[in-house]
Amino acid sequence: MACGVGLGLHPHVQSIKLRLMTQETPAFLYDPAIIEPKWQKKWLEKKAFAAKDFDKRPKFYTLFFFPYPSGEGLHVGHSENYVAPDMLARYKRAQGFNVLQPTGWDAFGLPAENYARKTGIHPRITTTKNIDNYRCQIKMLGIGIDWDREVDTTDPLYYKWTQWIFLKLFEKGLAYVKESPVWWCQTLGTVLANEEVLDGKSEVGGYPVERRSLLQWVLKITAYADTLESKLASVDWPDSTRRQQINWIGRSVGAEVAFDVEGHPNEKLTVYTTRPDTLFGVTFMVIAPEHPLVQKITTAENKAKVDAYVKAAASKSDLDRTELNKDKTGIFTGAYAINPVNGKKAQIWVGDYVLGSYGTGAIIAVPAHDERDFEFAKKHNIEIIPVITNPDGTEATLPYTGAGKMVNSGKYDGMGSEEFKKRIVEDLAKTSQAKATVNYKLRDWAFSRQHYWGEPFPILWISEADYKKIDRAKTKLVLPKDPVFYEKGGVKFFAVGLPQESLPLKLPDMKDVHPKGAETPLSTLSDWVNVFVNLETGETHAKPQCPKCVPARRETNTMPQWAGSCWYYLRFLDPHNDQAIVDRKKLEYWGMPDFYIGGAAHAVLHLLYARFWHQFLYDLGIVNTEEPFPKLFHQGIILGEDSQKMSKSRGNVVNPDTIVKEYGADTLRLYLMFMGPLEDMKPWSSKGIEGVHRFLRRAFREFIGEDGEISAKVKDTPEENPETEKLLHATIKKVSADIEALRFNTAISQLMILLNQIQTAPEVSLQTAKAFIQLLAPFAPHLAEEVWERLGEETFVGEAKWPTYDESKLVSSTVKIVVQINGKLRAEMELPADVDEAGALAAARANEKVKQHMEGKQIRKVIFVKGRLLNLVAG
Repeated sequence: MACGVGLGLHPHVQSIKLRLMTQETPAFLYDPAIIEPKWQKKWLEKKAFAAKDFDKRPKFYTLFFFPYPSGEGLHVGHSENYVAPDMLARYKRAQGFNVLQPTGWDAFGLPAENYARKTGIHPRITTTKNIDNYRCQIKMLGIGIDWDREVDTTDPLYYKWTQWIFLKLFEKGLAYVKESPVWWCQTLGTVLANEEVLDGKSEVGGYPVERRSLLQWVLKITAYADTLESKLASVDWPDSTRRQQINWIGRSVGAEVAFDVEGHPNEKLTVYTTRPDTLFGVTFMVIAPEHPLVQKITTAENKAKVDAYVKAAASKSDLDRTELNKDKTGIFTGAYAINPVNGKKAQIWVGDYVLGSYGTGAIIAVPAHDERDFEFAKKHNIEIIPVITNPDGTEATLPYTGAGKMVNSGKYDGMGSEEFKKRIVEDLAKTSQAKATVNYKLRDWAFSRQHYWGEPFPILWISEADYKKIDRAKTKLVLPKDPVFYEKGGVKFFAVGLPQESLPLKLPDMKDVHPKGAETPLSTLSDWVNVFVNLETGETHAKPQCPKCVPARRETNTMPQWAGSCWYYLRFLDPHNDQAIVDRKKLEYWGMPDFYIGGAAHAVLHLLYARFWHQFLYDLGIVNTEEPFPKLFHQGIILGEDSQKMSKSRGNVVNPDTIVKEYGADTLRLYLMFMGPLEDMKPWSSKGIEGVHRFLRRAFREFIGEDGEISAKVKDTPEENPETEKLLHATIKKVSADIEALRFNTAISQLMILLNQIQTAPEVSLQTAKAFIQLLAPFAPHLAEEVWERLGEETFVGEAKWPTYDESKLVSSTVKIVVQINGKLRAEMELPADVDEAGALAAARANEKVKQHMEGKQIRKVIFVKGRLLNLVAG
């Protein structure tokens, strides 16, 4: 049974009741089913993990990716993402930091709505149930969350500020409507962003998608393309993620060149190229299947083939058409473009590897100087004209992509290609046939969704005549810098934003959330959609109440799930503020997350979108940093025992509830980190978790006697065995450094070494016992609290100051000297640390093993490495 789902109790609670009735578990045995709920309850009651605003201690803000509370609950991969930062947070608290570790719920979106469509259960009901389950599971894992700062993106008090940010984007001209080709998923009944389409299918559910032309709200993320790229140099991120964002933004410097189209005197085919130096070598051009000229210029004899090709391309994602498209296909339109540099004709083809949303949706093809074009030209028997030689002027092997000297280029022959690149753009610009420009692969963000379960847009649509009545000096309505409108049936409708005091615009209740054909679910609520708005106050009414009231229609699309997660890290700083997105003083105190952890899957989704919104808020003066996540870490994926990615279909999913019920949360926490480096992909192992559980049982028994009190082995004395003391200080040093560096697996290994030493020692001091428990606490906090209490402490273990090491304690009074004879190991000797060559040699002469191997031999040479080695060359 999953945590908190259904009518039953948490499995630990059931187990406790049974054991208390039967008195099954003696006090000296380690029983996570009793210990763990006990301490979780105490932490909650005492608010042990509450962060204090404006505390004098240094602050540390740690954050894991916003959880989406699905019906399936957490799996061990999620658990790894939450456990790792919790270990760091617990360590930082013990180090004297004021730690903020919050969480909340990214709860809008399609999964809940899809479930509602299948079952008839309202998304609010399933979302609330899923959140309760996730909250229970996170508490079950012992994650130290400040629950007073919990937020939920579906809470109107939260999405009030999501709507507010959208209105600011709208006001500044960064939100507009556009009828454009978008990815439409019929099964989901909504538009998807480019980043949400994988292999021609929806990221959610894997349903087929197709291209449709729809009127959409779009956010002008391209206005921040330069900033989004340049500021990546200032953050501490994994190189792979940084590269993915740079590639996705795709900045390039080149020129736009206009080609005439033969037989179509009013049409121009404009291309963007980074290689204007190859213009004389253009023999064909390729335009995107969705390019508006396709239908205009395709000849009658080629129309059927072109139409079939365009239809097939509509079912492919951008990724399929570009990066995954190894075989570049195309179809000839029958039309020709006129090259502006020499008047020659170039064939015009349609190719799906050209995207209508990138550049101008058309490219030049120069087969002599591009490998892809060369292969295409060879395949379709298209002319190949070399226009650049080797730098020394000799003929180059084709395709040649380097710099050199111009040939077959008219009056420019002999000119260096780099010089010519600038010159030809300047010359064409004189006749308005070219201009230098910067281009991006990044497209503006399709921000509308046609589903119900999302943030309503705080937008009203009014007629053009009523829009002209608005007095900008008096109105409280939010108006954009440039009017936003659409035209339908020859009539224009203009967008206006609700005033801040009208927010939140709450999502209305409705039973049936299915789309109605092309209509969105909200569009069917006529009483909600059709209102009257006061053009001065911005207030809306069901009926007109004054001369200033005009009919209006609410926007019936909703925002994408990404909207709420674009800024949640700010709301944790001030979650209950109804007057501002965040109090400025709290923002200045806490700043941005010092540590942000999550999977690498969102490199160009959440992480790019959040950076865009944050940089916009920075320009508004709302935030005081240019980047939201200065330090980012990606944890690795946990595979099933079969070394395959966990999935229901494979039957290899590991449920943390099951592991906790059998072994306890501390064992799960410890094992997740002990499996290997945090950033690595690693398979689950049932055998491995058994070993970790045995370690915890040994740790408990070592300090707790059969009467449930302190073990007789633990002595309340300042004296400690020198070997144990040395290893303790070495462990404090290593565990501290390893936690800081997120090397949790090696920190745990060191704790195991120390426990082995403690076990072999006849007795151990109380001070050493407490230090060990403190070092173990970030990893196994429940066990640590229980032992800490039984060792006589009254505060939480995390409230005690983190142990410090004494460097002098790490220096041994003796060293191990390896003795080799003719390079072969023959003996090891424990000698004083300051022993010199003479002393080491004397000790070796007296060593029985050395004597045995030196019998009948004379020492010819002595090689001595102080503190390490004595090598005798003998013969």
